[in-house]
Amino acid sequence: MLLNSVIQGVSSTLELQEFLICLAGSAACGGALALIHSYKNRSSANFLMTLILLPMLVQTVIMMVNGNVGTGVAVAGAFSLVRFRSMPGNSREILSVFAAMAAGLATGMGFIALAVLMTAAFGILSAALSSAFVAREGAGVRELKVTIPESLDYSNVFDDIFEKYLRSAELLRVKTTNMGSLYELDYEIRELDETKEKDMIDAIRVRNGNLNIVCGRRKAEAMEL
Repeated sequence: MLLNSVIQGVSSTLELQEFLICLAGSAACGGALALIHSYKNRSSANFLMTLILLPMLVQTVIMMVNGNVGTGVAVAGAFSLVRFRSMPGNSREILSVFAAMAAGLATGMGFIALAVLMTAAFGILSAALSSAFVAREGAGVRELKVTIPESLDYSNVFDDIFEKYLRSAELLRVKTTNMGSLYELDYEIRELDETKEKDMIDAIRVRNGNLNIVCGRRKAEAMEL
């Protein structure tokens, strides 16, 4: 069968050929997962390198355990400590790490075809869902930061301008600055027409006395779970 393990039974020895075949499968799955994670997503080189190498590491550990229940429990405890030495990531990064570990577990048990099949299915679904959700949530979404003097009522100061140029505007945060004489307003906006952005900013400048205005893409949150 295509999905059968390439490792012939459980024994105290490990054939070099079996190990190299599984290692190649892990490297291929890790590389594919790194490409999948990069699709419509920003990632650091260190994280992509982790996705490539993690299946190989997990596979090696699983092959060393080789059916020993006691050793397996000890290894599971050791792996659980890794979470306390890592920086928090967003939900997509956590999902990619779990996918890399699943690929490593499959290749470590010799099920290379299963690991490749899982990686391919994960890639197809991830690309399709990313395209769908990015198109729905990311289109026209911007961050607008406006500074106004304390004399203006920030609750509705720009309502007429937003109604003219935007589909929606949500005030996310208000911050005082310059010894309380100024307010910094942070909005999440969805534009009606991106070509009218300059006209909107000019209208806001007239209203806020030509104080600071920042408009751009919203930064991704550190945690998205």
